[in-house]
Amino acid sequence: MAAIANPVTDKLGGLVRQTGDMFAMGLESIRLLFRPSFPLSEFVEQCWFIAKVTTLPVILISIPFGMVIALQVGSLLSQLSAQSQLGAVMVLAVVREQAPVATALLIAGAGGSAMCADLGARRIRDEISAMEVMAVNPLQRLVLPRLLASTLVAVLLDGVVSVAGIGGGWFFGTRVTHVTSSDFFASFSQLSQLADLGIALVKAAIFGFLAGMVACYKGLSCKGGPKGVGDAVNQAVVITFVLLFFVNFVLTAFYFNFVPQKL
Repeated sequence: MAAIANPVTDKLGGLVRQTGDMFAMGLESIRLLFRPSFPLSEFVEQCWFIAKVTTLPVILISIPFGMVIALQVGSLLSQLSAQSQLGAVMVLAVVREQAPVATALLIAGAGGSAMCADLGARRIRDEISAMEVMAVNPLQRLVLPRLLASTLVAVLLDGVVSVAGIGGGWFFGTRVTHVTSSDFFASFSQLSQLADLGIALVKAAIFGFLAGMVACYKGLSCKGGPKGVGDAVNQAVVITFVLLFFVNFVLTAFYFNFVPQKL
């Protein structure tokens, strides 16, 4: 008797296989890092491209985001007569959570979509197949520099986003909630610690790697001509967003369980 196909089970199995294939591609690309003939020029070009398309947008996002945090937290602290603690809350919210997530989302939306479209166009034009025929490994030549570039740029942009977000919170706090600059900056170390910056940089690196991995995988595996490339770009952005928030929850839970917090 033939088994009845279950669409839900089949779809879930397909998602699991795709996830495994993505991570297998990412790990295989990292393994190729220790082989000779590293494509340095491609790596530098990808770093410059990702930084160029993400730096200004991520700063423009971070400043109002910091102002929103200052508005919401500042009104609550005003009711408790604890406005001087605004700086401590801003450091925790911006440095530990907002900066790595905002950086990764911009890399996925701007840089990742461009990487996916580029690799997808190469795939449908059979350039990837031609590289394989000529014994050129596309993972080493194309995927590895993009993964490293997105990881490095995410770490570098994390500091820029943190400064921009805290700057927006400082401007709003001093102008609206009337917190003095000395109180704002003096409270930085009351709740935060060096481990907060460490976990933020680790998050940014992991998020940047994941964004590049999903974009490269979807670009290399796209089918169906130009329409397939557009679908691959859309899927890459959506999958990256979902994956980033899930991984962010796991990393945050791990951090709170293993790193003592200031009280």
